[in-house]
Amino acid sequence: MGQSLVKNYMHIVFSTKHRQPFIQAPFEDELHAYLAGICNKLECQPIKIGGYTDHVHILCMLSKKIALMKLVEEIKSHSSKWVKTLDASLASFYWQDGYGAFSVNPSEIEKVITYIANQHQHHSRKSFQDEYRVFLKKYKVEYDERYVWD
Repeated sequence: MGQSLVKNYMHIVFSTKHRQPFIQAPFEDELHAYLAGICNKLECQPIKIGGYTDHVHILCMLSKKIALMKLVEEIKSHSSKWVKTLDASLASFYWQDGYGAFSVNPSEIEKVITYIANQHQHHSRKSFQDEYRVFLKKYKVEYDERYVWD
């Protein structure tokens, strides 16, 4: 086979350090746009980015030119530095050390887009930790609760 044909939809999730509620208006939309810009620069087409006050969800196409770990590292490091420049109240902004990344079946893309779009409504009833545990269970990811949160 002469061509390398890849189509990997990734749903990436990570929180602010200690789930601090730093992601507030008017910075929320700016942050999501900035995250999309980083994804584009790395040839990982962003499809939907959203979240809540303490975390983000990124649905994107993972480029065949970059490892998932490198994509997340670039997204987190560049956006963390940028957020701190927005306002003095964000000087102690950091992302958590870890992240979750889940492959998405192409037939489920619209469902994930809707899920990400409805994060504010969703989190009026459920914490980030509870949401994240559901993802880990759904994708059968083994984990130790002591090391998931930072």
